[in-house]
Amino acid sequence: MLLIAIAGLALAIWGWLIFFHGRFWQAGPILAPVGGRQLDRRRCPDVCVVVPARDEAAAITQCLSSLLAQDYPGRLHVIVVDDGSTDGTGRLARKVADPKKRLTVVTGRPRPAGWSGKLWAVSQGMAEVARLCPATDGFVLLTDADITHDARHVSTLVARAEGGGLDQVSEMVQLHCVSPAERMLVPAFVFFFALLYPFASVNDPRSKTAGAAGGTILVRRTALARIGGIDSLRGALIDDCTLAARIKHGGGKIYLGHSCLARSIRPYPHTHDIWRMVARTAYVQLRYSPWRLLATVIGMIVVWIVPMELALFTHGAACLLGAAAWVMSMASYTPTLRRFNLMPAWALLLPVVAGFYTLATIGSAINHHRGRGVVWKSRAYTDADGAISTYTHPEAGGAVMNRTMTGDDIG
Repeated sequence: MLLIAIAGLALAIWGWLIFFHGRFWQAGPILAPVGGRQLDRRRCPDVCVVVPARDEAAAITQCLSSLLAQDYPGRLHVIVVDDGSTDGTGRLARKVADPKKRLTVVTGRPRPAGWSGKLWAVSQGMAEVARLCPATDGFVLLTDADITHDARHVSTLVARAEGGGLDQVSEMVQLHCVSPAERMLVPAFVFFFALLYPFASVNDPRSKTAGAAGGTILVRRTALARIGGIDSLRGALIDDCTLAARIKHGGGKIYLGHSCLARSIRPYPHTHDIWRMVARTAYVQLRYSPWRLLATVIGMIVVWIVPMELALFTHGAACLLGAAAWVMSMASYTPTLRRFNLMPAWALLLPVVAGFYTLATIGSAINHHRGRGVVWKSRAYTDADGAISTYTHPEAGGAVMNRTMTGDDIG
């Protein structure tokens, strides 16, 4: 009877997720590309792009070249903040061809207490924005140094913001998915992200759910000023979703979708690379709570692993209920696999992948309790540092997956 009850619980949870949880399993919205010729030059607001960069020598040239090649008829300026790089990132950024003189490279100052590294770099970039574009009615595009942009990307983002009266437009960029480890684990990240932040709910002004993907965030400068600017986020290690929450809960309108015009070129060739990416902020999302960790682990086991176990190793009602839940989970994953051009058979590994993410989350908690804190790009954060704040989405009290990765969340 116990096995039947557990199987029934898993199936009930999947029924709720499929039918009542913001259609998270759908492929998600994708903006139709808009070229510069489709925009009215006289009505194009200024766009300042801020790129925080720390040890990004392998990617910075491609990133900046793509931004400077944007087909945007309005005024556009690109600001790079070299955040204490030791690999020549700043030197390479200054060598990027810039015939229109639209690139500014700032040497970052030491990080003050209470700031995350990335947000301190963004704050310095925003000081340059105020100097270069004094008018405050334009946009700021926050993007990472490991992302390349199609020439139509800025025009497409601005068209969506202006056409919908939006304060923020964010897109999940196309993630690098080449190695076996990436093919097994990266699509599942996108799937879990959509489970925690259903795009339809994020885009619904009536829903409290707010989320963003840090690789591409176009935000209206007036909306940023309304929430107190970047300073109001200074300690956030999950900065993208914190920004989205502040804007939406302050009355702003936001959009979150998938991008077909921006691509991450950062590889994660091995499972340990992805493990480190997950473990760096997983326990932050759980607010360093052992009880939230326990609830997350139990939820992951019941929702993702138990249905497969029941389907394979039991019989009767428990087997049938478990199999039904397992099939529902695999079916919900299929649209994400199609987005990555992977065969549906990869869905069979979803319980294994969920186990990997669960163990990485436990590893994140162990690191914290051993005093290692959050470490990223040779920078460590602990509770005592004062540079840690979290954002948990308001409907995630019983979430079965914590937010872990969307690019360089910390920097």
